[in-house]
Amino acid sequence: MTDTNNNLLEMRGVTKRFPGVVANNNIDLDVRYGEVHTLLGENGAGKSTLVKILFGLYQADEGEILLRGNPIDIDSPSAAIDSRVGMIHQHFMLVPTLTVCENVALGVPSDRRPFTDLENVATRISDISNEHGLAVDPWVKVEHLSVGERQRVEIIKALYRDAELLVLDEPTAVLTPKEVEDLFVILRRMADSGKGLIFISHKLREVMSLSDRITVLRDGEVVGETTPSETNRQDLAQMMVGRDVRLTPDLPETKLGAKRLMLSDLTVVGDNETVAVNKVSFDIHAGEILGIAGVSGNGQRELAEAIAGLREIEPGSSIELDSSDVTLCSTHERREKGLGFIPEERIPDGAIPDFTVSENLVLVNHGDENFTKRGLFSFDSIRSHNIELVSDFDVKTPSIETPTSSLSGGNIQKVILARELSAKPTFLLACQPTRGVDIGAAEYIHNRLIEQRGIGTATLLISEDLDEVIGLSDRIAVMYEGEIISIVSGEDAERNKIGLLMAGVTD
Repeated sequence: MTDTNNNLLEMRGVTKRFPGVVANNNIDLDVRYGEVHTLLGENGAGKSTLVKILFGLYQADEGEILLRGNPIDIDSPSAAIDSRVGMIHQHFMLVPTLTVCENVALGVPSDRRPFTDLENVATRISDISNEHGLAVDPWVKVEHLSVGERQRVEIIKALYRDAELLVLDEPTAVLTPKEVEDLFVILRRMADSGKGLIFISHKLREVMSLSDRITVLRDGEVVGETTPSETNRQDLAQMMVGRDVRLTPDLPETKLGAKRLMLSDLTVVGDNETVAVNKVSFDIHAGEILGIAGVSGNGQRELAEAIAGLREIEPGSSIELDSSDVTLCSTHERREKGLGFIPEERIPDGAIPDFTVSENLVLVNHGDENFTKRGLFSFDSIRSHNIELVSDFDVKTPSIETPTSSLSGGNIQKVILARELSAKPTFLLACQPTRGVDIGAAEYIHNRLIEQRGIGTATLLISEDLDEVIGLSDRIAVMYEGEIISIVSGEDAERNKIGLLMAGVTD
């Protein structure tokens, strides 16, 4: 390590073992005052374990932590907070029914015990907001805030507790491009004020934009440290995976065929009894990928569930698959008519974790005539079929009898992909197909979706990853507050314009 006098944090020789795996192996990491230091790596590379050790959620088996040059034992999150270490989790830790003030004050001793002096809390929040550009009303309830504003509240919570070192775990996962830009301005301002930031992300474009330094982990070890001026996205991807990776999918020209999916005035009521999808109409042709771009919570999940037959739709709505009206059909009937479905949540919607890989591979088609003989399961046929699928889809598993829960997220997604594509769907509904998977698995899944496009499958791709939508789609439909507010050609797609549309800006 260099320039140790300017190091806010030093982690030396940190090792953490779990049964059967070394999650962190002799890792050195330092964070300087006034810098954004990115931790980059695939799923399972050891990033989360390392920062959980720093925040006191795990204890290292070996190694030491120095804060401000002094050795320190962080044995709990409370100890981390007392040491002025804050952590912004990917899933917000806020109480929606409480105000910003009340959320920030939770767990912090008050000078007016047992009462909380919310006026003083509000004043302090305003001071923090003004210093770091975190504009938010202290008196508004969190449930009325946008996702970007809620994230600001999380940052304010950490700064209210006087955090000097801030860990941000995938902080942009649910933000619009404009909200990401705003967040980066805030984070840069915090670093310029002397704070140290650890930024965890798998989005290489963001890593290159925000970072001062980048440490890459692979298989629990540090494989390199670099800066944005010394590297590029392609080289970072190669460091992460250990091989060449295609970041931008190659979308060959294709001829559109007949209409496969036809939606007309699709209206769906959400869980809160309000309209989540409002009179949505579009068609998708054979050999076409239509991407849905939008921030989470704008009706995408309800749209997918309605198409799959998992959610009731309102009178006047119409869904056709290959010219067959399936509006009132069950999910099974829709599958019989050519629907393939990759659900948003791998577990439990896409696979049952306690079932084996083999059982999940035939979960929805075990009644197929190829798998039965005189009304009984033909286990030899099932086994042969599943061994072939595991090989064809590069599922890394000790055997097909391995519990699915023991597989990585990327491999569970491959199991689901193998099951759905082996049924030869004419229409594929792919929801967040690469969410939470590493860059190598994402590349593989993208190639499979493009392969399906090439053989004439119509695909509806729903993703919150704008790069994914732009890279894979022939057309892009932008969804905002339950409506399709624009459909643009993939060739004409401009990232900034789509980002504005995702925020509801149409002019």
